[in-house]
Amino acid sequence: MSYRRTLKEAALFTRRRAATPPAEIPPGPVQWRRMLRYLAPYRWRLVLALAALTAAAALSLVFPAVIRSVVDSVLVEGDEGLLNRITLALLGVFFVRSLVSLVEAYNLNYIGERIVMDLRRQLYAHIQGLSLGFFTERRVGELVSRMSSDVTMMRGALTSNLNTLLHQGLTMIGAVAIMVVINWRLTLSILLMVPVVILLGFIFGAILRRISTEVQDELAAATVVAEEAFQNIREVKSFVREDHEIARYNQAIGRAFNAALRLLRVRVVFTPLVAFMGFGSLTLILWFGGREVLAGRLTGGELVAFLIYGLTVAGSFASLVGLYTSFQEALGATKRVFQLLDTPPAVRDAPDALVLERAEGRITFEDVSFTYGDALEVLRHVNLDIAPGEIVALVGPSGAGKSTMFNLIPRFYDVTGGRVCVDGIDVRAITQASLRAQIGIVPQETLLFGGSIRENILYGRLDADQDALIAAARAANAHEFIMALPQGYETVVGERGVRLSGGQRQRIAIARAILKDPRILLLDEATSSLDSESEHLVQDALSRLMQGRTTVIIAHRLSTVRIAHRIAVLDAGQIVELGTHDDLMAASGLYARLYEMQFREADLLAAASGSSL
Repeated sequence: MSYRRTLKEAALFTRRRAATPPAEIPPGPVQWRRMLRYLAPYRWRLVLALAALTAAAALSLVFPAVIRSVVDSVLVEGDEGLLNRITLALLGVFFVRSLVSLVEAYNLNYIGERIVMDLRRQLYAHIQGLSLGFFTERRVGELVSRMSSDVTMMRGALTSNLNTLLHQGLTMIGAVAIMVVINWRLTLSILLMVPVVILLGFIFGAILRRISTEVQDELAAATVVAEEAFQNIREVKSFVREDHEIARYNQAIGRAFNAALRLLRVRVVFTPLVAFMGFGSLTLILWFGGREVLAGRLTGGELVAFLIYGLTVAGSFASLVGLYTSFQEALGATKRVFQLLDTPPAVRDAPDALVLERAEGRITFEDVSFTYGDALEVLRHVNLDIAPGEIVALVGPSGAGKSTMFNLIPRFYDVTGGRVCVDGIDVRAITQASLRAQIGIVPQETLLFGGSIRENILYGRLDADQDALIAAARAANAHEFIMALPQGYETVVGERGVRLSGGQRQRIAIARAILKDPRILLLDEATSSLDSESEHLVQDALSRLMQGRTTVIIAHRLSTVRIAHRIAVLDAGQIVELGTHDDLMAASGLYARLYEMQFREADLLAAASGSSL
């Protein structure tokens, strides 16, 4: 059983007891303060942008005052020269406003792009640092959605939305102040409607935040469906399940559409309602202001200016109310991002963890027990001592615990009882990086990166030179087939190595492990799915790789088992037999029964093949 399958099975169980669930992210001010910290590294650019924004907001308030002068002075007195001077001054104001708006827009967008980059870097680094068990509980599409759409929503909240908030807020405050100076009675009558609009904003904002979270969750689910289908496109094609996958995606995206439609219904009710109240306020200004003009307490120019300032206030207030709903929607995305960032790794280095410089290769299981969640005990009181340079094969029926033992050595999981030691040191007392640097893994299902063969082999040691690269490929019986390819080592293997055969991928993986030069080698059924010719080449390469290294093999094939110095037979999470092939066959226990069921067929097939020749 491959360790990848074991991880998938682990996802069916409850979370590990050792894992700490992420803390609930509190809404409101705490969440916003945390978001605003991402602006801190760019505070001086932000100060410059805010200064430009303030200047732009102030200059935008000049136009109604100019209109007032035109109506009350130019048109009444017929002064053409004053009209010319006012026009030139107004052009200058607009030109300066354009310049400061340019400074504001560039710096705010620069900050936005940097925040997106910082957040995605932080998210990716954090996810890479999480334990392997985390990835059994999350789907790739969901994680990609968090790094793309959710981060983009946070960017909008911190830059463009924040810009709009400050600009419209300053404009509204300035306009209200000028309106109070022009006529305080008229201004007071308008401001009486503000509490009503604010109350509506809070009510609708809470609804919008909840529905927006649903929309993002459904979009993430649809992304997962598409990502799974694309990753398993060979299976989709072979089982002729294109229509089934299309239906799955249509259902998922349909759920996202329905959630978006609910969000749209709330928005289309809320926005016209606020607009009606804004235009109603302007109507009130016109009625009350007209009475003030008739009473001689207001000039015609002041009424026109007051109307324009009223429009400015109404527009700014509507923008702020709409902005509030946008911020509420962004809170959902922010919560998901922070929950991911707050997820701790289940496996962590101890504060005083040792750096394992160069291992001798002794592996010891001391009374080891392991449980996925609280229900299923996979290993029970396992004891096994593997000497440096020894080859030990793990065999047993499916679910016996072979892959779990395999995964405990590099500390992909922590034991729940006992301890696993390398060179007599508990692996929990060693840094994960230095421990895994001593271990090479050749899995059953080799998945390569989508780049070139060179890049895939160099993954074993990034600083290796060309001679070391070719030597590793030769030792893995890979150099010849690589050189036969059109671009040789620069040949692109395609996503997951799809352009290479299974045997070729295995030999690339072996070359990668040879280049790493580990002291401990873990082989996970490395030849179980290959044809005879490929198996011979891979087995020959593995024999070179295993020389002088402590090797643990999960084996189902007789050819693999026989190269082992000892064989550990597992059943129901315990080692029930331990010895050489001949000793175990003579004991007539579980191993002998497995041999009769699983390995005798291979001998019969080999004999039949030989006789046919």
